[in-house]
Amino acid sequence: MRVSEELRSYWKPLSESVLAILIGVFVGALVLWLSGYDAAAAYRALLQGSFGSVGNFAETLSKSTPLILTAITFAIGARTGLFNIGAEGAVYFGAIAAVATTQTLQDPLSGILSGLLMGALWMIPAAVLKVYRGVHEVISTIMLNWVAFFIASWLALSALANPQNQNSTVPIPPGARLPLLVQNSTLSLAFVISVIAAIIVYVIMWHTRLGYELRTSGQNPRAAEYGGINPRAAMVWSFLIGGMTAGLAGAVQVMGIPPSYSISQGLANVYGYGFDGIGVSLIGRNHPLGIIFAGILFDALNAGATQMQQTGVPLEMVKVIEGIIIVAVAVPGLLDLFTKFLRRGPQ
Repeated sequence: MRVSEELRSYWKPLSESVLAILIGVFVGALVLWLSGYDAAAAYRALLQGSFGSVGNFAETLSKSTPLILTAITFAIGARTGLFNIGAEGAVYFGAIAAVATTQTLQDPLSGILSGLLMGALWMIPAAVLKVYRGVHEVISTIMLNWVAFFIASWLALSALANPQNQNSTVPIPPGARLPLLVQNSTLSLAFVISVIAAIIVYVIMWHTRLGYELRTSGQNPRAAEYGGINPRAAMVWSFLIGGMTAGLAGAVQVMGIPPSYSISQGLANVYGYGFDGIGVSLIGRNHPLGIIFAGILFDALNAGATQMQQTGVPLEMVKVIEGIIIVAVAVPGLLDLFTKFLRRGPQ
């Protein structure tokens, strides 16, 4: 009975998301048609570029990996009543930690654990500022993201610089690299790790006491406190768990993506995932399981963009269509988020 009730609770958000996808696709097709392009051919090309072959599908899954993990960071915060946008900084330090640790220990587990730990540690300043000084997490995490960027850039150019290649850090040793799942692609065990992480977070959030306390604190901190829950402790746990998933994103990004297995100059191959994760989380309705599919959808649109251009649609129009679909799909999650914050009781 409880399982069937839980499944029914997912039907409404699932149906709303499917409807939003259809609306986004229809509006995008209408824009293409009014602009004089063949919408059917453009969408066929998009699907071909994303899922049309084993290689294309593998690349779509590969590029969705860090997005899934950083989206979970935002989702945990949203469920706890926080607007945590600090995943970006945790990604940088997760990557730095993985590169540094594996130079000595040279095994995948050490890189993964160091990424988890460093991501959590980087969230502590924002958690302390929020809990003890009342500093809004949007302000603190935006500023800390830039602090993280410059510290990570300095480390990449100094302590971890590759003497044989000035455009990257020292590479992850072969023994610490994540195995590829599909040859001649970048799809590695990192994708499986991201899915497992999403499932673990789902279990924590919906099937443990800690998760209940996090979600209750997010719905109404005052009521949660009357019920014996410490909202401050819930906020700290939210930051720490979110930092772990973002740090893991940085770690697996450098441990599982050939051929360089390193951090590129300017942090180019780990930059932006924290911010993109916000959109993925909204598309997935801030639910860990929904985020898995949202991450794949988000990157499918990016992966199919090049193929769509081959039908004669210019890049600018391709980006417009991507934006229309993404916004349409994210709207239900955004409304959920705003509704939750408006309904929260007095702080």
